[in-house]
Amino acid sequence: MTAKTKAKKSDYAAGDHVVYPTHGVGRVLGVETQEISGITLDLIVIKFEKDRMTLRVPVEKAENSGLRKLSTRKVMDSALQTLKGRSRAKKTMWSRRAQEYEAKINSGDPVSIAEVVRDLHRGDDQPDQSYSERQMYQAALERLARELGALEHIDEASAQAKLEKALRAA
Repeated sequence: MTAKTKAKKSDYAAGDHVVYPTHGVGRVLGVETQEISGITLDLIVIKFEKDRMTLRVPVEKAENSGLRKLSTRKVMDSALQTLKGRSRAKKTMWSRRAQEYEAKINSGDPVSIAEVVRDLHRGDDQPDQSYSERQMYQAALERLARELGALEHIDEASAQAKLEKALRAA
């Protein structure tokens, strides 16, 4: 085992909150060694409570997979500022916008996710969304709320209320 691998192994400790781009916020259960097809791998074990899922990411692939620690306060403040901005929803076909929104949500970047929430948010005075727009809006809002909640040590519902308050302040 190289010194670089050992250093990476300690980057994620049991109990740490991490963000995996396509699944959102999870908690590291620990690092375990498994033999798979005759190859010994160190795996970061991550539990996603909301999805009732456990993910194992090879330590060597953690960085390339997009696994990261929670955002800094500065990044989250930037995401909250994004929510207060004007919607930049394009007039392109929904299928094209949906692909772009999906890519932003799966990027794991709080500011990009906040852009999706902002663009798909509908005020009381605006027309209703289609089913797929509501689904995408809800997915983005939940993903952002989970990270905000983990960062501020509050539950997801409180984090979601804080995000919605920022949206209404726009």
